Amino acid sequence: MQSIPTAPRAHDALGLLVQCRPGFEADAGQELQACAARLAVRLQAQAQSGFVFLALDTPQAHDELRRRVDTSRLVFARQSFQVLAVIDDLPDRDRLTPLVERIEAFNERFSAILLETPDTNAGKEQSGFLRRFGPLLEEALAKSGKLRVDSPHLPRLHVFFVGARQAWLGVSLASEGSAWPMGIPRLRMPKEAPSRSTLKLAEAIGTLLSADEQKTSLRPGLTAVDLGAAPGGWSWQLVSRGLRVTAIDNGPIASSVLATGLIEHLRADGLTWRPKKPVEWMVCDMVEQPSKIAPIMADWLATGRCRRSIFNLKLPMKKRHDEIERCRGLIDQRLRAAGLKYILRIKHLYHDREEVTCYLTRR
Repeated sequence: MQSIPTAPRAHDALGLLVQCRPGFEADAGQELQACAARLAVRLQAQAQSGFVFLALDTPQAHDELRRRVDTSRLVFARQSFQVLAVIDDLPDRDRLTPLVERIEAFNERFSAILLETPDTNAGKEQSGFLRRFGPLLEEALAKSGKLRVDSPHLPRLHVFFVGARQAWLGVSLASEGSAWPMGIPRLRMPKEAPSRSTLKLAEAIGTLLSADEQKTSLRPGLTAVDLGAAPGGWSWQLVSRGLRVTAIDNGPIASSVLATGLIEHLRADGLTWRPKKPVEWMVCDMVEQPSKIAPIMADWLATGRCRRSIFNLKLPMKKRHDEIERCRGLIDQRLRAAGLKYILRIKHLYHDREEVTCYLTRR
């Protein structure tokens, strides 16, 4: 990373920092640059670092930067925030005092503190320090009136440690980034679920749907189809919420899922099978080319076979961003032909690997 300039005013943003899965820095940087195409910027990134920084040539008030750059469509960003300062020389014995002094100089109040590190082995080594340091920082900022947990409309403070002596300080609104530090959800593996893939759907629901959308669309008694269901991890996630699921796969479904009494297992090809009656949900986690999956998902929506869908797109090793845009185009082409307005949200989730997860519904 190059050296970071000092902002002329305490509340000016120096740029945007995006956290991503290590190895996806190029993809995160490509879409971040496209998002800020109207600004004079310089991208700073290192392979396998787990983050990229888009430096502004001229620092801007963070409210103005927020107006000019919409980060809501970023796919590869687990977490993002506007950088206000970087401290490079934290002392070994007392990191609290210089951090509190710099944070108080922002002349801001905050609704929450997110202590974060890159999702790397070096970053994970700091987890014990963060657990000890967090309460001390919260106590100090609450005492000075800078931390107001009863005011959710205030921005969140990010303290992003890169090594033991460097900290990036920044802000975000709750609507702009993940509620979880580093964008990593704290989900427990249910004992009854047959595979860890159930966590992927749980994260997708919590990330891609609002609380109101979850309440209205995941009610007990609604119907769903799970394409490529075996061994049943996604089906289990749906039936655990009371939905009735038709599981489509030529492979076996785990007995623990069938025992719920809410599953009908049909041995069929998920690419060609279609329901006789419309369902609320269709979910799909099949290993196929993304350009093959995307039109099928759009067709289910266009023909009224489902109202909502969550599905994965398995990405190539190179030009991932380009492949996502290609799939966006295929979905848009099908739904425009049907005269439908729609919502499409795409995210590279923590539980994803070489894939992204999408939520598609009629508007």
